[in-house]
Amino acid sequence: MSVRQFILYCTIVLGGSQCTKTLPPNDYPEISVPEFVPTGDEAYITGDSEYIFDQEALRTYSLILSGSALHEINSNPTAEKYVEGMLVFESDTISPVGIRYKGSVGGFVGCVSGNDWTNPSGFKTCSKLSMKIKINWEGREERFYGLKKLQFHSMNLDDSKMHDRLGYYLFREMGVPAPRAVHARLEINGDFAGLFSLVEQIDKRFIKENFDDDAGNLYKELWPLDMQENIPSNQEFFQALRTNEDDNPSFDIFKSFGQSMRSAQGDQASDILQNRMDMDETMSMIVVDRTIRHDDGPFHWYCSGNFCSPHNFYWYEEPTNQKVHLIPWDLDNAFENIIQNENPVTPIADAFGEISNDCQPFGYGSWNAKQRSAACDKIVAGWASFDDLYQYHKDRLLGDVMTKESIDAKLDQWKAQIRDAVIEENQVFDDVVEVEEWEEAMELLQEQLEFARNK
Repeated sequence: MSVRQFILYCTIVLGGSQCTKTLPPNDYPEISVPEFVPTGDEAYITGDSEYIFDQEALRTYSLILSGSALHEINSNPTAEKYVEGMLVFESDTISPVGIRYKGSVGGFVGCVSGNDWTNPSGFKTCSKLSMKIKINWEGREERFYGLKKLQFHSMNLDDSKMHDRLGYYLFREMGVPAPRAVHARLEINGDFAGLFSLVEQIDKRFIKENFDDDAGNLYKELWPLDMQENIPSNQEFFQALRTNEDDNPSFDIFKSFGQSMRSAQGDQASDILQNRMDMDETMSMIVVDRTIRHDDGPFHWYCSGNFCSPHNFYWYEEPTNQKVHLIPWDLDNAFENIIQNENPVTPIADAFGEISNDCQPFGYGSWNAKQRSAACDKIVAGWASFDDLYQYHKDRLLGDVMTKESIDAKLDQWKAQIRDAVIEENQVFDDVVEVEEWEEAMELLQEQLEFARNK
């Protein structure tokens, strides 16, 4: 049984009752976190983010926390509460910084002591959990190689340890604004804490680097129309906002996009989409998303009761040209349902543009989890009308970007880069994927990609 299967079996089938550990004792000393004032010539101040996301290097990041601070976040990771600590990177120490665990249902499943996997709670039970480091802690103005935050994804549900890095690479190679990702080693108080995926934060700095006009609003997990075609409320807009929060922002650009799509009839939808989105960029995003069978995003409308909505994506609006852009996010369950549905929850029933069950919620997958057809939404249905453009970018992905030769070379390079860290994890932890299982998962990933190229 793989690590993923064990976590899902324990958490959902057994309710966690036979899988939890006790909260580990606090073996670390109490320390006071000093304030280090940089001189201005430190590498982390003079360098830029290209150094952090260098694909040729596996770098190590060391966190130092007081024993009580570490015990506090271990006692309740799902609170996602920051504690104060230090970041040591190569020859520099950045102190203080904010440190917390991060995640959602998928990030915490099987890794906290609570028995309800749909509402994670309790103390930390896995050796690794995803973490976020806040460089701009307590108003700090310095940046870390230009970055305000670092986020380390545990990859607990990805035995191949490649989903984030490969998925975002494919999006970016296709011209889609997407985060950069590399692998990284993490240490906590001098002890090896595991191999993580370091994924670029989507924030104001990301917008500046990926768009000519950076003055617009960035939203997380907000869809222009709900399943009854209602426009989100101002409160929902503000809750989803990730930039301009303190600038009395207007939501008119995104609202007008939703209103236009709601009232569109016939061919009007495709005209609106041409005017309000970069359709080459959008079709490239869709082609990659559907080829790698990305869970979440705009095509998996999960249902709770009779309410359904998509999750885990960002929108950015450009004020100058009034265009909106989708930014992909959260790829840990991508790639696994290409040949067949390996995961009991994440498969999407419909092919792009198809509709099932007359737009009513329906059960799908081995656990009969409820979903709704994405193409019931006017925006998704409008995208599906661009048949020729979709095919053009699909041919470009499969015939150029995702060829067997180029991707195998990338995976071989990254595999060699992290092999020693995978072995190190096995020597330190008893709840991580074994080296043989990792190699089997890598082989399966390559089989999934080959199937996608030829099917």
